[in-house]
Formats: sequence, C-alpha cells, structure tokens
Amino acid sequence: MARRYVSARARRFFETYTRDLKGEDVQRLFTRDTREAYRFFAREIDRDALARLPWLKRQWVHAGLFARAVLMRLSPARRVLYGVALGCAVVGMLELFDGFSSTRLPLGPLFGLRVVTPSWVDGTMWLFWSLVATNLLVLLEVADRLSLKDDLEVARAIQEAMLPAGTFATPGVVACGLTRPANTVGGDFYDLLPAPNGQLVVALGDVAGKGSPAALLMALLLAMMRTLVDEGLEDASLVERLNVQVARHSPASRFITFFYSRYDPASGRLTYVNAGHTPALVQRGDGRFDRLLGGGVALGMFEGSTYEAHETTLEPGDTLVLYSDGITEAESPAGQPFEEPGLQAVLRETRHQEPAAVGQAIFHAVERHAQDVKLADDLTVLLLTRRPAPA
Repeated sequence: MARRYVSARARRFFETYTRDLKGEDVQRLFTRDTREAYRFFAREIDRDALARLPWLKRQWVHAGLFARAVLMRLSPARRVLYGVALGCAVVGMLELFDGFSSTRLPLGPLFGLRVVTPSWVDGTMWLFWSLVATNLLVLLEVADRLSLKDDLEVARAIQEAMLPAGTFATPGVVACGLTRPANTVGGDFYDLLPAPNGQLVVALGDVAGKGSPAALLMALLLAMMRTLVDEGLEDASLVERLNVQVARHSPASRFITFFYSRYDPASGRLTYVNAGHTPALVQRGDGRFDRLLGGGVALGMFEGSTYEAHETTLEPGDTLVLYSDGITEAESPAGQPFEEPGLQAVLRETRHQEPAAVGQAIFHAVERHAQDVKLADDLTVLLLTRRPAPA
C-alpha cells in the first residue's frame, strides 16, 4: 500500500513538472536556443583579431572574452553576486580535490599507458555537471531577458518620439509636458496639438496598468485622438467616439482615464472633458488653486457612455496643471502618499518658473518623498501657462 502511494505521488510529481514537454523542445534547448544565446553575447567579440592568434591561445582568449561579455551585461550588483557564486564553486571543488592517482589508458589489447590524473571525492562530478547545467540555464534566461529589454528600449524610443518634446511656445502661451514610466515603457501620455482656428488641444491620459500592454493602448488612443481632432469634432463628441473605439478594441480589463481640453490663446477660454481622470488644477496668478470638476467614466468601461464639456477661463499668469495619479499616489517608505497638497506645495514654490522647470521640480519632489521605494506607477505632468499679451 505504502509503495503504491509513493509511486502515485512520484507519477503525479513527474506529470506536473513535465506537462507539455516535447522531445523537440529538449533538442531545441541544446541546439537553437544555446546557439542564439551564444550569438547574443558573442556579437561584440572581434573575430578578425581572434583569427590572427595561435590556435591554442585563441581558444582561451575567446573563452575569456565571452565570459566578460556575459558578466558585463549584468548590473554591477548582480555581476558581483555571480562572481562570488562562481568563486564559492571553485573553492568547493578544491575542497573536494583528493590528490592525484595513476590511471591506465589502454592503447590496444596488449599495451597501455599510465598517466597521472586528478582524483576527486565520490559525487564531485555530479556537482560539477550540476554547476554547468545551472550556468547554461542562467545564460539562456539572461539572453532571453536582455533581448526583450533591447526590444523594449526600441519601443521606449518610439513611444517618446510620439509625444511632444521640449517646450511649446506661441504668443500668449507656453506649455511643457514630461513623463517618466515606472518600467521601460508606460501607459501615460500627453499631447499638445494645434487645432483649427488657432486653438490648442491639451490632453493627458493614463492607461490602467503598466508596461507593454499599457504602452500599446496608449499609442492606439493617441493615434485615434489625433485623427479625430483633424475631423473637427466637438469636444464631447470626440471623447465619445474615442470611448467607443477603446471599448471595442481593448481587453475588457483595460480602461483609460483621459482629460481632453481645447484652449483658445486669444481669449484664455478652456473647454474640457474629463473621462474618469484626476481633476486638473488651475493655479491662479495670485497663488490660489481651482480644481476643474465634472466629468464621466473612464474610456473603455461602457461603449455607450456620454460625456459633457465644461468651461473655464485662464487669465494672464494662470497655469493649467494636468497630472497622472502616479504623482499623488507615490508613497513614502511609511506608506504615506504624496497627495494633492504635496503637489500644490511644489507649485507654490516654483510659481514664477518656466513650465519645464516646474515639471522637473515636481518629479524631484516625488522622488524625495518616495526615497528608496520603487515608484509603482508612471509619472506624468503637463503644464500650460497663459502669458500676458505682448505690448
């Protein structure tokens, strides 16, 4: 009975950890996957210089360059940890060394040659091959992750190119947006887009979640919004059209909070539609803050959602402040969020500075508040200041 129970448990264990395993997967592990990992790390090795070396020296130099290429792709702290681990393995192998012994190598049915070979404690070679297999696994995993990281860096460059860069300035208005993703790519976005009749579209959004899925939805929404702006739709109608497209083409678990506004530099008139986003702030010239209230649900939650446009006026010296919830929800080591009062304090301190400098000051304040805590969400801020009309 006990033997059958142990046998059943062993069979279940084996089936659990070998589920979906195919013979070609094992073969590919030691052929294609290993070759691709080797090419990934060895691509910077100067093969022409190696070819000029003597054969034996070439092998050692090649092995050293490859090991260095692997180590230098790790972060400094992980590089040190990996080096310590290898050092411990070498020390362990030396501890298991049991001197030298004479071994006969047969050279035929009647002759043999005695050679001196190192001798090890029983079981040492099993540990050695375990170390080799573990390092191969590490090599394959690191190559896969670094390849993905390289792809994400390209995606980040494309994402940054989609957003307005630097400071936007025309007579009577100056604006600047800044974003910092929590991961390589993020789901926050903003836009400053000239519209018909000399108006300016000012928008900021936050896709639920982080990373590549959020970045893809961010790119989709930004492209759709710019297309709809060219069609000359009214603000509420434009957001409703966006909501329909997001609801139809994004997963049910994904939604987007979105603040869309249209600013007229000549009159200071700002019309806005808020789809579930954190209320924007208007910092008045005398230092007071107004919150732009009113709005509907986030984009993508319900296909039939309707939205209403609201209106305010920016006087000379007033600043419109749009931001993502990553700013106010950033937590200190004690779990205290930065919150809107923290944001307002930074805005008061930097009231007479340019929008780009104010945005950087907000980021620095959030980082000081978080200290060593990794930021869990993307940080994005967009500031637009109405300048007095030129004399």
